[in-house]
Amino acid sequence: MTKVEKCQMWKSRVNEFKSSGQTATAWCTAHELKINQLRYWMRKFKSESKSAEKKMQWLSVEIGGLEVSEPQEALPVRVGKATIEVRPGFNPKLLSDVVKTLSVI
Repeated sequence: MTKVEKCQMWKSRVNEFKSSGQTATAWCTAHELKINQLRYWMRKFKSESKSAEKKMQWLSVEIGGLEVSEPQEALPVRVGKATIEVRPGFNPKLLSDVVKTLSVI
């Protein structure tokens, strides 16, 4: 059995247990499984779902009406109603923090 198949089998088992309304001990006894296995897979799936929620989301940024004639000019970046001027030598971490903050507002 491959890792993927094993994972799918346990996802099915965990879902079946959750919908059964039984205690973990009773369900495992009825299905001849060890409770430690069920608990392991439940923790694994729970941590996977939490890490999936934490994944980064991309924010669309509209840049319009930009004419760059000299490399020292600022690049306007619009996030919602706010416009940020980005100049050469900017701090990428600061820009990222500002954009994240504005995207929540």
